[in-house]
Amino acid sequence: MAALSHSSKSKTVLSRLKSFLAPERLKCSFVAGEGRAHFSSDTGACSGSGQVEISKWRKIDSRNLGLTRSMVSIPASVVLRNLRAAGFEAYLVGGCIRDLLLNKVPKDFDVITTASLKQVKKKFQRAIIVGKRFPICRVIIKGCLVEVSSFETVAVKSKSKQVDISEMPKGCNPRDFARWKNCMSRDFTVNSLFFDPAVNVIFDYTNAMADLRSLKLSTVIPAQRSFKEDEARILRGLRLAARLNLSFSKETEVALYSLSSLVANLSTSRIGLEMNNMLSYGAAEPSLLLLKRFNLLEILLPFHAAYISEQVDNQLGIRSLMLMKLFFNLDQLITCDRPCNESLWVAISAFNMALFSNPQHAVVVLTFASLLYSRTWEESVNFARERALDTRIYVPEILDASNYLSDNEIADRVSQFSEQVKNAVNILTNKDCLFHAMTRFPGFFSCYGVVFVSQKMGQYVKNIFNILTRDVETIKAKERSGGIDYHLLKDGNICENRFVLGKIILRTLLYRNTAERGSVKAEEDDKMQVTNPPQKSVIKEIPQHSDKNVNEKRILKDNNHVKPNKD
Repeated sequence: MAALSHSSKSKTVLSRLKSFLAPERLKCSFVAGEGRAHFSSDTGACSGSGQVEISKWRKIDSRNLGLTRSMVSIPASVVLRNLRAAGFEAYLVGGCIRDLLLNKVPKDFDVITTASLKQVKKKFQRAIIVGKRFPICRVIIKGCLVEVSSFETVAVKSKSKQVDISEMPKGCNPRDFARWKNCMSRDFTVNSLFFDPAVNVIFDYTNAMADLRSLKLSTVIPAQRSFKEDEARILRGLRLAARLNLSFSKETEVALYSLSSLVANLSTSRIGLEMNNMLSYGAAEPSLLLLKRFNLLEILLPFHAAYISEQVDNQLGIRSLMLMKLFFNLDQLITCDRPCNESLWVAISAFNMALFSNPQHAVVVLTFASLLYSRTWEESVNFARERALDTRIYVPEILDASNYLSDNEIADRVSQFSEQVKNAVNILTNKDCLFHAMTRFPGFFSCYGVVFVSQKMGQYVKNIFNILTRDVETIKAKERSGGIDYHLLKDGNICENRFVLGKIILRTLLYRNTAERGSVKAEEDDKMQVTNPPQKSVIKEIPQHSDKNVNEKRILKDNNHVKPNKD
């Protein structure tokens, strides 16, 4: 039988999920044992009186949803097997289960166990305990990282927070109660599922399966309380909605609007972590749209917010803006399992800010992008002249498609523009530079202007453009295999960043939409075919992560690790 398309598989899985969770079926039990009960479809884990409503806890045979142990990565399976062999309980938890049910490739597989973190560390040769706020044990199996948390640690951390029930209800199974208490410390219902591959059982204590069925994002505890307890959940919620195309429950949406300003209370390092997760994993454009919708863009990226507001006031659709097209084309090249480094989206932002403040002729920008794309000076100029009339004119960034500039004039303008891009990086790393840049938007008011991109990262991004600031006529083409090296891209390799940035700019200027790509001249697409394209999500076949190039020492000894709730 011919393989189904990605969209067809997604529809098939979602259809199976909806059928399985039809209202009339939600009132039935699915797995016998451990206190067989009949479950209702009402939302919530606790009654209004504060009592635990165990009748709403559900145990589901995962095979009915096409989820089996064979879909778990080999490293995660090894961790689970070793912990169970030592007499401990161990489960997969969080986003990996959600992603598998939604036909997505999980970014990683997280494990939770009844063992203490010290006991976990003793069970594996390559393991280290990291993190202060959310301590975990990082285990390396066959070159891949598996993060293991402990019921014991989470219980201590959540004792004075979400869980108000200290005594186990009468007739409640102790294991169920422990898992339920752990769920109460989590952010969103879709992240609160447990999966035991050994017996093919999914544990649902928060009505998560119903939310997955309706593609809805809801907090585990009341949204207002949840976001006040951890402001980072606001950004994580937007990230999940953007990546998985989820809608918000009414309560969650109201809380996002009313509490969005709390994000400014987070440390700059935490904001940077969450923003990088939003923009580097294939959902940058929808993430920016949600940040704008909930008034967060003016806090986190105020120049971008002012730019969008000004353009929209000029009757331009937000998705048609050059900034949004750049990030759309970034999303076409990366995925959750093949992300980019933070430096790439910072470079894209700086490029757009510089071009907005210093509009250029199409031939200049095409030459600039072609040089980044590893072409020689002569190749770049010839290509730019040949394709200038095909360029999409963005207002105000692109002046026109005229071709009257001499080669020397183009070279001078490319070098000048490269310096302007480097200067634009300062807007993202220096508050004084941000304040000065915002003076060009007299009608836009933002009282925040959080700067979260580090000076070190800013300097690294500037290095991407150094090659274009002088003697551009002497630039020689780099030998390439023809495609994107995703390992180098993830590590932030400067040459790979240049290549991909050039590709993104060229696509933004020359491809009006996906349907038109077939009609664009073939010369442009000569090297733009990705030899190792982003992997399609297939629920029946999850790739086994066996990357031998992982730097084990670097992964294990990242003692500054702050463990966020996984997406």
